[in-house]
Amino acid sequence: MNRREALNMVALLMGGTVVGGTVFLEGCKTADKKVAAALPLTADQIAFLDEVAETIIPATSTPGAKAAKVGEFMHTMVTDCYDEKDQTTFIEGLGKLNEASETKFKSDFMKLTPEQRKELLIGIDKEAKDYAGSKKKEDPNHYFTLMKQLTLLGYFSSEVGATQALRYVAVPGKYEGCIDYKKGDKAWAI
Repeated sequence: MNRREALNMVALLMGGTVVGGTVFLEGCKTADKKVAAALPLTADQIAFLDEVAETIIPATSTPGAKAAKVGEFMHTMVTDCYDEKDQTTFIEGLGKLNEASETKFKSDFMKLTPEQRKELLIGIDKEAKDYAGSKKKEDPNHYFTLMKQLTLLGYFSSEVGATQALRYVAVPGKYEGCIDYKKGDKAWAI
């Protein structure tokens, strides 16, 4: 019996399948290599993703997404974990986001002020939500939805996000199933 069979049997015994089990069992490498010509992303594209992420999660009293190097995280996730369809959507989305910037502000996204970037991304986010509401199962994901999800995942799973934006206990004590929450408290990191 190999590891994959053993894990499948354990999952069945536990009453269901493991969410994301294929990624867990097979690793995070995608078999699709057709998009590989557009990957890896350039340093400028990664810097672009850092600026998009920083607009979504800006630095305040805690560091922002750029400090967590979310652009590099997005690059790794798209390259290693996304299927060909989502890789294509994501890569084309870099151009679409810049086109939206040119259309709305007559300027490249990287040259916009933080306020203009925020305004642009709020509009694109609304467009993505409208698209998700009418999207059929076989339709591709919206590029901004992918970027936003990766920003949140990358930031809150980074050291910066987990230790400074969330409450973090490196070595937790006993299990407490019910802890009082006061408005304004940080959420707990896992």
